[in-house]
Amino acid sequence: MEQSTKTWMTGSEALLQGLLDEGVDTVFGYPGGSALYIYDAMTQNKAFKHILTRHEQGAVHAADGYARSTGKVGVCIATSGPGATNLVTGIATAHMDSIPMVIITANVPTYMIGTDAFQEADIISITMPITKHSYSVRDAADIPRILHEAFYLASTGRKGPVLIDIPKDISNAKLEYEPYTAKVKLRGYEPEPAIDAERVDEWMKAMAEAERPVIIAGGGIVHANASEEFIRFVERMRIPVVTTLHGLSGFPSGHFYALGMAGHHGNYAANMAIQQADLIISLGSRFDDRLTMKVGGFAPQARKIVHIDIDPAEIDKIIKADISIVGDLKEILAYVCTVAAPANTEGWMEQIKQDQSRHPLRYNDSDNELKPQYVLEMIHQTSHGDAIISTDVGQHQMWTAQFYKFNQPRSLLSSGGLGTMGFGFPAAVGAQIGNPDRLVISINGDGGMQMCAQEMAICAVQQIPVKIVVLNNRVLGMVRQQQELMYENRLSQIDLAGSPDFVKLAEAYGLKGLRASNKAEADAAWKEALETPGPVLVEFVIPMDENVYPMVLGGTALDEMILGDFE
Repeated sequence: MEQSTKTWMTGSEALLQGLLDEGVDTVFGYPGGSALYIYDAMTQNKAFKHILTRHEQGAVHAADGYARSTGKVGVCIATSGPGATNLVTGIATAHMDSIPMVIITANVPTYMIGTDAFQEADIISITMPITKHSYSVRDAADIPRILHEAFYLASTGRKGPVLIDIPKDISNAKLEYEPYTAKVKLRGYEPEPAIDAERVDEWMKAMAEAERPVIIAGGGIVHANASEEFIRFVERMRIPVVTTLHGLSGFPSGHFYALGMAGHHGNYAANMAIQQADLIISLGSRFDDRLTMKVGGFAPQARKIVHIDIDPAEIDKIIKADISIVGDLKEILAYVCTVAAPANTEGWMEQIKQDQSRHPLRYNDSDNELKPQYVLEMIHQTSHGDAIISTDVGQHQMWTAQFYKFNQPRSLLSSGGLGTMGFGFPAAVGAQIGNPDRLVISINGDGGMQMCAQEMAICAVQQIPVKIVVLNNRVLGMVRQQQELMYENRLSQIDLAGSPDFVKLAEAYGLKGLRASNKAEADAAWKEALETPGPVLVEFVIPMDENVYPMVLGGTALDEMILGDFE
């Protein structure tokens, strides 16, 4: 006789057990009144690992960094009202960048919902535009099924965040728990469409006719775990590759066919390749505005544009595709490698290599000042391109994209779509927990670091060995650059005077703090940071007026680049 797996539990106990059944090894969160039954259940479940962040936004960004770096579903928990609404920016960040997450919010008891009770907020309505799906639990018996569906939704198709809202009385109600393992079938949801062989044949014909093809590799390469198939495809087809910001780690930066990032701060050769191409092949890129810039001036010589994406909503949204294929990139690339014939691109590659040689990424080095580009080159050389790099948002983010060379997928964590300041450091914490044997480096500006500095506490308490880099130029650098170049140098509200001494701040939290303001100090401080087993913050003092180049101004085309001192 088969033994029953059913056990009587509270909704909170069922939630924790369900998370364990889904393979969750770490949850990030912050407690509060409506969530107390959930947190009380943690005291009796020793297998459940919870990381107490110092702000709910730290929790959601840490779960995001965990998900980006591991490919697993990230999980965070917050209480009702302000706890839930403090997650909103992080949920929007994950939604814009297609990150698989399950967000659990507590709520006031069901009989109080709609009464403007203490710490009540309609988090379902607030987050509806920025979640893949939302659940409001009304029966504790539904928790196992809802949790299983949420993980399925978050991790299939175009990945994204799913929210589960649990009222306090439901979290304490009894249910007969049994692991939910049934195959999920949701009406109208088809996350893995079949490969359209006829469309693939059209694509192959377009490649055979092209003389100057270019691949735009987006974050979809990484999300689909398709890097190996993509490398095989590129080497077979001999087609140059430009990437979006999120596509950078999906293709080795040092590869012969790698041109680097294109777009707003893209490489000269990458931008010119798009503008001169007769065939554009977009793989897992949504043609966002920072890639295309002036849409009417994008890829003017392209006779055909091919767009391949898992989400049909992205097709023709910004750039009209001549050939479109909806499907999983891993499967499509594996299939195409069996039918594609190599392209004749020798002359095209020679032209591109000349562009790379004439206009490489460069900067005016200095023996008197510490240039941020030098710092990024140093970090790359010492980590050999194998670290997990998390960035915040701003100039340092673009310098990282330009001067750090990535070898492995899931090695760049950056808020691309939403551009969320405060994301970088908590995301690195989540990545380090998910990848305990990898070197994780958090690269921040002095502005963004002050939006998340409190999370240094958990690095100290848990001895999470993240190496924290602060590029301190004492201003909001990207805002200053745009005001200089686009607003006739009218500088407004960018001065970060009164910022803390970052070394003392790190030491106050129990971390080692180091500072460097020239090359020799930078080399020594970074060497000490890498040799220190625990978390370390290194502040690199850089010039206030250093700009990121190349730069394409809003309203102009990709070939209208400003090259700074190297025009």
